[in-house]
Amino acid sequence: MAKSPRPWYGRDFGLSFRMGLTMFLLFALYAAFVVVLWAVKVGWPFLITIMVLVAIMQLLLSDKIVLWTSGARTISPEQAPELHQIISRLAQLADLPTPKLAWINTRIPNAFAIGKHPKNSFIAVTQGLVERLDATELEAVLAHELTHIKNRDVSVMSLASFFAMVASFIVQQFFFLGFAMGGEGGGGGRRGGRNGGGGQAVIIIWLASLIVWAVSYVLIRTLSRYREYAADRGSAILTGHPGYLASALEKIQSGMRTVPTRDLRQVESMNAFFIFPAVRKNSMMEMFATHPTLEHRLRRLELLQQKMERK
Repeated sequence: MAKSPRPWYGRDFGLSFRMGLTMFLLFALYAAFVVVLWAVKVGWPFLITIMVLVAIMQLLLSDKIVLWTSGARTISPEQAPELHQIISRLAQLADLPTPKLAWINTRIPNAFAIGKHPKNSFIAVTQGLVERLDATELEAVLAHELTHIKNRDVSVMSLASFFAMVASFIVQQFFFLGFAMGGEGGGGGRRGGRNGGGGQAVIIIWLASLIVWAVSYVLIRTLSRYREYAADRGSAILTGHPGYLASALEKIQSGMRTVPTRDLRQVESMNAFFIFPAVRKNSMMEMFATHPTLEHRLRRLELLQQKMERK
């Protein structure tokens, strides 16, 4: 007999508000960036080309870029029948289409969800995660990732992170951009002060890109921390046992200590998507972390367990 969807206990208005506010601020930020480009007389054909390319890449490639960056590959039900069965059952409980499953061949214990819409979403798991967790803990992690899809926060994170990458790319390519604009100014001193003006424009664009990237960085991490709390809650609701996820998170943190620092650094760009940041310990201020501390997450899960036991 098929299981019916599990009650979701209402929408998480805190998460919805934060997602809406984050996207509004990011769009305002990038609109201001376009105004800066226009003010320093970057040609409209160039602006339009950039905006169209960004929109097309976001629409078509953002999910694929994240999967490609992580080294994930899609696996079929024949290749991982138990994982597919768990995901299919949880998706039914969450009243969602069953996501595709992707596998990452690394000892780092982790997982993430990606997708602009529930119908074309992916859940990626690492070899290290599957080897380290038992069945109930693995179920709790997959339920956590399904909640990200249910809440649609993966779409917001994909969009926000992609635009931040564009700003970061411009910052990193500062000298290349300066060379290109210098060449456009006519080369050398043949056109009087044009090159000097072009150099000023490059500096303005670079500073604007740096500000866009820095503000995006803070906004994305603020949203990322809250969405982890919401997904932890969703996992507890789907599995009915907050302790399963608490145990999984503790094992994941323990597993991070056995992974070489070099390997952790190779996946740092994925931390905003992972269920647990790929770091040995949270040595940075929480303001700049992609996730809430393990202690805070465990405390919330403990309170949720107590609340569910009283019902």
